[in-house]
Amino acid sequence: MRHWAIGIALAWIGVAAWAQDTPVGLWKTIDDDGKTEKSLVRITESGGVLTGKIEKLFDATKQDSKCDKCTDERKDQPVVGMTILRNLKPDADDKGAWSGGEVLDPNNGKTYRARVKPLEGGKQLQLRGYLGPFYRTQVWVRAE
Repeated sequence: MRHWAIGIALAWIGVAAWAQDTPVGLWKTIDDDGKTEKSLVRITESGGVLTGKIEKLFDATKQDSKCDKCTDERKDQPVVGMTILRNLKPDADDKGAWSGGEVLDPNNGKTYRARVKPLEGGKQLQLRGYLGPFYRTQVWVRAE
């Protein structure tokens, strides 16, 4: 009986460690300056595809903001609850990374090709948005 309980405990530890190396989870977004906490984004995986939705904005004055600069179906929709990451799939060229989808910047309404990759054993997430050969990088911190 005791060996069975130890086996179950070790299996759960293994599952928890594996889960931390994926982008799936709740992330605290940090602005490009590397200091300003902006929001909480929950990344989920379904059918081998990642999506990410804003769950909370830290700036209390922006809690009811809408994406007035968006040009797609998200135009004038509330930012809280909005899907900002879409269609990310495992990157065949970079193990652990997910790419091929897009990220929306609700501040300017622009979408960019996106790539995410867990760092520091899954404690951080590098998000890179591309526009042609140019890119912007943010490092998010795991919130749970």
